[in-house]
Amino acid sequence: MAATILRSPKIQPPPPETTTSNLSSLTHISFTPLPKRRRYLSIYACADGSGNSPFGGNIKKGQAIELNKVNDEHPYEFNAKDSPNPLPRPLTSADLSNMASEGSRLRVAYQGVRGAYSESAAEKAYPNCEAVPCEQFDTAFEAVERWLVDRAVLPIENSLGGSIHRNYDLLLRHRLHIVGEVKLAIRHCLMANNGVKIEDLKRVLSHPQALAQCENTLTKLGLVREAVDDTAGAAKYIAFQKLKDAGAVASLAAARIYGLNVLAQDIQDDSDNVTRFLMLAREPIIPGTDKPFKTSVVFSLDEGPGVLFKALAVFAMRNINLTKIESRPLQKQALRVLDDSTDGFPKYFPYLFYVDFEASMADQRAQNALGHLKEFATFLRVLGSYPSDSGVA
Repeated sequence: MAATILRSPKIQPPPPETTTSNLSSLTHISFTPLPKRRRYLSIYACADGSGNSPFGGNIKKGQAIELNKVNDEHPYEFNAKDSPNPLPRPLTSADLSNMASEGSRLRVAYQGVRGAYSESAAEKAYPNCEAVPCEQFDTAFEAVERWLVDRAVLPIENSLGGSIHRNYDLLLRHRLHIVGEVKLAIRHCLMANNGVKIEDLKRVLSHPQALAQCENTLTKLGLVREAVDDTAGAAKYIAFQKLKDAGAVASLAAARIYGLNVLAQDIQDDSDNVTRFLMLAREPIIPGTDKPFKTSVVFSLDEGPGVLFKALAVFAMRNINLTKIESRPLQKQALRVLDDSTDGFPKYFPYLFYVDFEASMADQRAQNALGHLKEFATFLRVLGSYPSDSGVA
């Protein structure tokens, strides 16, 4: 495969006192920077009750501020040696636990507005954190990279709706590391302004996945569905516009925040509705063996019969369980290769394969498996090795 692939940044080895013996060299893959370009970052941070912005300054309650940052150099060209404030050492899983128990006031980015399910996931992942709403997934990634926030918590898959492909693509484009995961049960509510009854509703607004997850209920009610960017945004719009003929499908928290009346709870068609979120940071954690760990990797392969089978076999032969595999076309490199025998149809389509497996990078089996995979993969990157979340709340 002749495509040029993004590579992860070169990571300095951790200090001796925190190093797990014989860590795989797979996390020390060199990174090839992209050409210089200007990048714009917009973050919307809501003021708290005191009128203070999470980033400083005083604004009126309920007012949002927009932070515009211009990056004249590609952020991946940042070199810790040239900075008066070098990057901190990689965090350990114990560090993360200590931060949560000590109530550290971390700033955590999430996509959406207040009341979004992602906000609840951020607060579950980092109790007592300062949750910072971002307009787009890209914004949350860049907010962490630019040191505007400490972490990001973003959805990666839903048990009913499947994978969030946008975030898979962004994991490769950005230099962030997965440092944890959190699973959140999604419970949808139908809500409207005070005084509005179910029989008054003609339409309902929400995110497309939320509308699809409540298909049966909404069909029985005969409501016209209108898709918007996020569930909490739908609730906010209904409240601010004082609509009398429209409702929203969102969380109970969103109803409370925007003063809406809950007409029905748990309207999802399947009660087993869970979204898995990834916790992202600028630095990786040092994997351990004291608790169940999960590792996420992405790789590409040459075209040929049985190549993917051979790639997955490196895990099976070492008794490593795969929990997820996702294929995505190579962004900007997915060129269709044609020849005379295909009559104009593509001969093959280059793919990236994202794989999650149940093992820590401190486990010799995982190191051997990825060392084996590296022998024939055209590109390989470890996205993170982190404690797995077995509980749902």
